[in-house]
Amino acid sequence: MLSRAARPALRAAATAPTRAATAGHNGAAGYATLREIESRLKSIRNIEKITKTMKIVASTKLTRAQRSMVESRKYGQTSNEVFESAETTAAEGEEKKSLIIVCSSDKGLCGGIHSGMSRKIRSLYAQEQPFDLVIVGEKCKAQLMRTNAKDIQLTFAGIGKDVPTFADAQAIADQVVMLPTEYTDVKILYNKFINAQSYDPTFIEAFSEEAIAQSPNISSFEVDDEVLTNLREYSLANSLYWALAESHACEQSARRHAMDNASKNAGEMIGKYQILYNRTRQAVITGELVEIITGATASEDV
Repeated sequence: MLSRAARPALRAAATAPTRAATAGHNGAAGYATLREIESRLKSIRNIEKITKTMKIVASTKLTRAQRSMVESRKYGQTSNEVFESAETTAAEGEEKKSLIIVCSSDKGLCGGIHSGMSRKIRSLYAQEQPFDLVIVGEKCKAQLMRTNAKDIQLTFAGIGKDVPTFADAQAIADQVVMLPTEYTDVKILYNKFINAQSYDPTFIEAFSEEAIAQSPNISSFEVDDEVLTNLREYSLANSLYWALAESHACEQSARRHAMDNASKNAGEMIGKYQILYNRTRQAVITGELVEIITGATASEDV
């Protein structure tokens, strides 16, 4: 039996390791309470459900996008074959002015697919080549507004919510043709679909009316001069349709890949937080048992 004076010291010595361990966890390791860890686990599990669902949706949309991409290539490649046969090249002028049409979209969560095209534009800008910009999609617009705001002539939003159609491309081509500046060189920047894992920012040449008229072999197609304007508009719409469809397929592929990686990362975080939760819960239970045993011992001493 211990004296009454020694009992408080014994109780303090028994509870000291538990308090020190808890303080060490909270201070050094930054352990949260069980309720906070449980709340984080719930949030991460919800994120994992969302990313898995978005991956499934992107996989479904990718099938439709690839089908549309294959169909659009017939339009664009046919126009290219005509200009290759006519030996069409960019028109030469004393003050050469180029127009670049950037085909992006309004949606994110698809990796660096839009940033790649913005970097391509900035690299051309660093070479001090004068050009104007027409941007399809809010993503590249937001990125290029920081560096090329004065070069942007037209922007389009709402394109790419669904599989692009020829009507979308025709509407954009109508607005581009109405620009007051006479461009000697017109290019379309888009993401070329290589496979489900990779893509490459690529240019499609869309010739001006002057360049088509100066083609050495354009006479072999028996095209009247009055029809050259319509031919230029139609070929521009064909190329835009091709570029928009391929960019849309690349976007869905990149989003599926990004959501797959996000789901894997969420799964790893869930595993780590589950271990942390179990260890913290075990420490709390151990501390409570020590307090119960210490209290029982003290009661017996009394």
